[in-house]
Amino acid sequence: MTTVRMPWVSANGVAFPDQVPAELRRAWVEAGFCPDRGLYELFAERVAAHPERTAVVDGREALSYRELDDRVRGIAAALAARGVGAGSVVATRLPADRRSPATDLAVAALGAVVLPCVPGHGRRDLAALLGTSRADTVLTAAGPSSGGGPMRLLDDLRGELPHLHRVLDIDALSLPDCRAVPPVTVDPEAPARILVSSGSEAAPKMIAYSHNALAGGRGRYVEQVLRTADGTPPRVLLLVSPATAYGSLAVVALVRCGATVLLREGFDPAGALRAVSRLRPTHLAAVPTMLRRMAEWPPEPDEDLSSLQAVVSSSAMLTPAVLRGALARFGRPLVNVYGSSDGMNCHTRWTDPDGDVLRVGRPDPGVTAIRVCGPDGRELPAGRPGEIQARGPMSPLCHVGAPALDARQRVDGGWVRAGDLGVLDVDGQLRVMSRIKQMVNRGGVSIGTAEVERLLDGHPAVAEAVCVAVPDPDLGERMCACVVPRAAAVGPTLADLTGFLREHCALERHKLPEYLLLLERFPAGSTGKPDRRALAVLAAAARLPVGAQRTGAARAAKAQTASATASI
Repeated sequence: MTTVRMPWVSANGVAFPDQVPAELRRAWVEAGFCPDRGLYELFAERVAAHPERTAVVDGREALSYRELDDRVRGIAAALAARGVGAGSVVATRLPADRRSPATDLAVAALGAVVLPCVPGHGRRDLAALLGTSRADTVLTAAGPSSGGGPMRLLDDLRGELPHLHRVLDIDALSLPDCRAVPPVTVDPEAPARILVSSGSEAAPKMIAYSHNALAGGRGRYVEQVLRTADGTPPRVLLLVSPATAYGSLAVVALVRCGATVLLREGFDPAGALRAVSRLRPTHLAAVPTMLRRMAEWPPEPDEDLSSLQAVVSSSAMLTPAVLRGALARFGRPLVNVYGSSDGMNCHTRWTDPDGDVLRVGRPDPGVTAIRVCGPDGRELPAGRPGEIQARGPMSPLCHVGAPALDARQRVDGGWVRAGDLGVLDVDGQLRVMSRIKQMVNRGGVSIGTAEVERLLDGHPAVAEAVCVAVPDPDLGERMCACVVPRAAAVGPTLADLTGFLREHCALERHKLPEYLLLLERFPAGSTGKPDRRALAVLAAAARLPVGAQRTGAARAAKAQTASATASI
C-alpha cells in the first residue's frame, strides 16, 4: 500500500505535496542515502568539527566555519524577530558572495523555505516567482553600489502582492548580540529550498527540494564530483551564481563535504583564470560557455593552474570542442554533469579529448535511478532510445504552485520526465541524444537541435553555435543557426556552414539550418549559458524570406540584430 504524506503548507497557504511515496523516502533514509536531519543541523556539525577551516571566500573577505555560523545565527535571529519562521517562504535577491549561503542556512535553521532569485530576474519573472510562491518575505542587498534599485523594484511589487509582508535589506538588518537560533524542529522531508529553472519555458519553473533531497541525493552527487585525490576537503571555485540551481552546489558542498567555497561576482575569462592562480581551488565549476572562453584566453606570465584536480561542467550539454579545449588548457580531468533542477543527475569524468560527449555516465541509485521509456510510458530494454526519466534520493517534492506541471511531468509514483531523448547502453551507461523540447518541427518532421549544434561546433570559424526554431507560415518551423564567429575569423555564411555540415559531417539535407544569425556574443541566462528564449526572439525578428539569397542572410541578420541585442 502506498502512503501519501500530508503536504507541507506554507504560512500563506501554498501546499508542497510530495510526489514520491513516503515508503520510498523512508527506504532511502534507511539505506543511508539521506541523513534524516535538517540542513542547519548538518552545518552545525561541520562547525563543531572544524570551526577554523575556511568556509567561504568572496571578493571582500574570507569566513571560517565559525565566523560563517555567527553570521547565519545572526541573520536567523534577526529574521525571527521580524516574524519569519516555520512556514515562511523567504525570497532572496543577493549578490554572489558570502551573504547568499549565510542567508540560505539561516532560513533553513528557522524551518522556512528559501527561494533564491538571481539578480538577472527582471520585474516580470520576479512578479511570477513571488506571486506563485506567495513568498511572505524578500531579502535583498540595497547597498550604495546598487543605487537603491532592488528596494524600489521590490517595494513597487509589494503593492501588487498582498502576501508579501516584508521587504528587507540584509545589510540594514540589526543583528542581535544574542544570536541563538530559535528552537525549531525541522522535518527533514519538508521543503528547504526552491530551485528555479533557467530553461527555455516562457516563465521560470519552481521546484521544491527537501532537506533530505538536498543533503542526501544531491549531496552525494556533489561529494562524488568534488572528491579530491587525498580525501581532503575540496576548495571549489564556483563561477555561477549560488542563487541558481547549479549554484546550490555552494550550500550543499558546505554541508555535505565541509568544503571551502570560492565565490565571484560576474564572469570574465581573464579574471576567472587569475582567481584560479590566486585562490588555489581544487575544483573549478562552470558552464560550457565559460570553459570555452577560458580555454581560448591566452595564459598570463604568472598563471598557475596547478592546484586544480578537476574541472566541472554542468547546466548545458558538453560539446567535443569544449571538452578538447578544456582538457588542453587546464590539463586536468573534466567532470561532465548531466542534470536538471527537476531531479535529474548523472556524471562522467573525461580525460580523453576524443571521448563521446553523449555518454554521461552510469546512474547512481544513491543519487537517482534512471530509466528510459517509450511513448506509452513503458520502460524500454537496454539499447532502445526513449524519454529519460529519473527517481531517487535527490527527487524534488513538487513544482511550486503548479499542479498541472506535476501532472504532466511526474508519473508512476514520482518518476520525473526529463524531456530528453536518451538510451541506456548494455553496460549501464546513459547516452543523452537530444533535448525533446529543443526540437524543430519542420513540416511534421522533428529535428533535434543538439546534433546540429554539436557538428557546427567543429567548424573552424565557429566559436559558439545554438540552433533555434523560427516560425514559418508554410512548414510551421524552420531552423536558424545562431553563431558567434571566432575572433580572428571572418563570419561564415550560411552556405559555408551547410556545405560543412553536408560534406564533412554527412548531415542529412532536411536537418540543415535554413537561416543564419551572426552575433558578437550570445545573450546569457542566469547561469551564464546562452539564453535560448532570447535567441529565438532575435532569430524570428531577423529572419529573411525563404527565397532570399542565403549568402546574404548573415549580413542582414547581423544588421537587424545590432539594436535588438542592446534591448535584451
